Amino acid sequence: MTVGGFIGILVIGLIVGLLARFITPGPNPRGIIVTIVIGIVGAFVATIGGQVLGLYHPGEAAGFIGSVVGAVVLLVLLRLFSR
Repeated sequence: MTVGGFIGILVIGLIVGLLARFITPGPNPRGIIVTIVIGIVGAFVATIGGQVLGLYHPGEAAGFIGSVVGAVVLLVLLRLFSR
């Protein structure tokens, strides 16, 4: 992986994480690193979930909207289990 590819992953993770935090009401984890991780893990959750549901073929990644949905699901799950 190139440095540009890695930076691209971080930027997309940040954007997805910010959108997920904006969409999800209530208190959310703070910090830029946590937001990036939520965005990246949300994309991973969306990809795996989409493949299990038959929305994506093996080796196919979730799109931008799917990644945001995955990050929102992740935030909701984090909130449920953090109580």
